[in-house]
Amino acid sequence: MKLADQNESKMHSQKVILSTIMRHYPISRAKLSELTNLNKATVSLQTNTLIEKHLVSEIGVGVSNGGRKPILLVFNKNAGYSIGVELAANYILTILIDLEGNMLFSDYFEFINESMEALQSFLIDRIRLVTNHAPESPYGIIGIGVGVHGFVNENQMVVYTPHSNWDKVNIKSLLEDHFNFPVFMDNEANAGAFGEKLYGAIKNSDNSIYISVGTGIGLAIMVNNQLYRGSDGVSGEMGHMTIEFNGKKCGCGNQGCWELYASERAFFTNLSRIKNGRELTLEKANKMIQENDGDILMEIEKFGYYFGVGLTNLINTFNPDSIVLRSNLIEANPIILKSIKKAVSNRISMYIPLKNEIFISQLNKNAASLGAASFMIKKFLEDSKILND
Repeated sequence: MKLADQNESKMHSQKVILSTIMRHYPISRAKLSELTNLNKATVSLQTNTLIEKHLVSEIGVGVSNGGRKPILLVFNKNAGYSIGVELAANYILTILIDLEGNMLFSDYFEFINESMEALQSFLIDRIRLVTNHAPESPYGIIGIGVGVHGFVNENQMVVYTPHSNWDKVNIKSLLEDHFNFPVFMDNEANAGAFGEKLYGAIKNSDNSIYISVGTGIGLAIMVNNQLYRGSDGVSGEMGHMTIEFNGKKCGCGNQGCWELYASERAFFTNLSRIKNGRELTLEKANKMIQENDGDILMEIEKFGYYFGVGLTNLINTFNPDSIVLRSNLIEANPIILKSIKKAVSNRISMYIPLKNEIFISQLNKNAASLGAASFMIKKFLEDSKILND
């Protein structure tokens, strides 16, 4: 066998063994051989290599089935740490997680209408703060994943942000210049969907849709357990699909965009106008809903209707197993989800089976940052340099 083929076979065996240990630990070498269909010699050799690389540890002996007691193996989740960042239109959420996605530290920073030039120093400072909380480990910080609101192309360039002035900004290069870590950029909805797929509401769905509702509407599409990115990497911008033919003018250049009628910003803007320009926060809105305020209940019906129109279009187009909604407003007020489901059920075709489950995000505000950090973990654990050293 050629050396290149031998290396590829060795890497493949290590990946299979490592992924099996991660799913089933604590586990013995004999059980590993059974589950992976690899012979015992290969399992023993490659397991020892993974131990030398600090990715796997021995933790003691297990119960014997008649012979020598087996030594149990576990995945070393503390071999390194990943940083995840959600760069939203008005805040930066930065987290530190271990290799299993457990959060060790988080930092939340709000801002108002900052240019990228002004925001750069804040972004770098927040990441540095979180980096300083990482414990000592064999691999240290393995990378920084960033989810950005807006269009991020296949080259990880921020092409357009509908609610900020960050067009054509190379945040990846900026961060790589300041930190000695790999950086991966993606749309925040894609990052959120990846987080929910690994740890949350769509873990058991093959084909799903993740919808982030805030200043605008972001969307990610999972097809056969993979993110669908389109030809240029900017698929899923369904917040800018038209739901009103002669509707309001959108900053993207279109008219009647979905997010102008069914985003949290649209909801609060409409409610504020009804309340004579009063400034409204999520906390105030929650209190008004609890008090059965007539104005807000009418706005919820309107919001649910417009959201349901867009959602019906998505269901008709993609026929997903499940849909997960990430929204502070909806998560805090189940009555809004009820209104959305009512609008969908009134519009969906009788010939489309209603197996389309609509869930609230299980990861809540951490979905995008956790998913972004997990992109780096996936890359790290599949890195040929790590497995081929």
